[in-house]
Amino acid sequence: MKNIRIQTPARICLFGDHQDYLELPVIACAIDRFINLTAEENETSELKILMPDIHSERTIGISETFEILEKEDYLASALKVLRRYDCIPNKGYTITFKSEIPINAGVSSSSAVVISWIHFLLAEFGCSKEINSELIAKIAYEAEVLEHNSPGGKMDQFTIAIGNIIFIETSGEFSVQKIRNQMKGLVLGESGIPKETIGLLGDLRGKANEAVRHVQKQFPEFLLDETSENEIDTYLPSVPKDLQPIFIAAIKNHVITQTAFLEFKKDTLDYIEIGRLMNEHHKLLKNNLKITVPKIDAMIDAALDAGAYGAKIIGSGGGGSIVALSPPSKEVEIVKAIKNAGGKDAYSVEVSQGSQILLNA
Repeated sequence: MKNIRIQTPARICLFGDHQDYLELPVIACAIDRFINLTAEENETSELKILMPDIHSERTIGISETFEILEKEDYLASALKVLRRYDCIPNKGYTITFKSEIPINAGVSSSSAVVISWIHFLLAEFGCSKEINSELIAKIAYEAEVLEHNSPGGKMDQFTIAIGNIIFIETSGEFSVQKIRNQMKGLVLGESGIPKETIGLLGDLRGKANEAVRHVQKQFPEFLLDETSENEIDTYLPSVPKDLQPIFIAAIKNHVITQTAFLEFKKDTLDYIEIGRLMNEHHKLLKNNLKITVPKIDAMIDAALDAGAYGAKIIGSGGGGSIVALSPPSKEVEIVKAIKNAGGKDAYSVEVSQGSQILLNA
């Protein structure tokens, strides 16, 4: 009987939160918290899906085409998209998902499930394209975002599928560049407050695009990705006052991300500078985009007071998690400080490879 095992990581956005939907670049990394998928052939014409961590079971017939999709049914939309790539199930499997990734915590547990699902289906049933990490990510983006008309970008899917630390250029010709395979001292802190994704993303995306449209009415040649901090005062009077903080954040966060990109490309990583840039990024997320909550703020302050080089919220906001960058001797203290500040959990994480097949026999 055929047996397949796939391991798929979570992800952290290091720089560029709320930027990819503006076609601005992002720096993100996969981390060593995983969705573990096992699939065993079951001699039926059904895909039986078991998710014991959330006490969920589901059965899908292999001939199901899902002409009508239920809201946020990403397993179904993935099957629908895969048919367009000539990936069509022709025998049944029992598929079990087990997760080490905190749910609804801003580290893309749902995208990791989708990536592992697509990876399994492609590995077993093939398709009309060359199967690689980029294709898996592309199909996942189509399944999660395009099929459901969702406001998200491509960061989650490409980071999880490809792995390591990557720079994602989302404007013009989309591209992904691996920039490092390791970064020491990352500490993840879970707030225990469910993050808000679709509503918050949609609202901020709409406001940011509205601000840009106001500027372009007066300055038709304006391009967000070519604007420096020194030019903000030139354009700001064109933006309604309630949208000005969001417009400022879009430009300043783009500059921060580009600066961080140059740091990550150096042979030796300057952790103090990366931490400083994380802090500057977080301030804009907190004060301009207002995506934090008091517990997140307390966890950030505690991590910095305990000696972290830098710390920031991760995920769409409204809850979720933080990431702190720790000196080698401070990780234990920072973990303890985050927990003492109200964090549900905190622990060190490492940069990981992308989704991998561990067994296909």
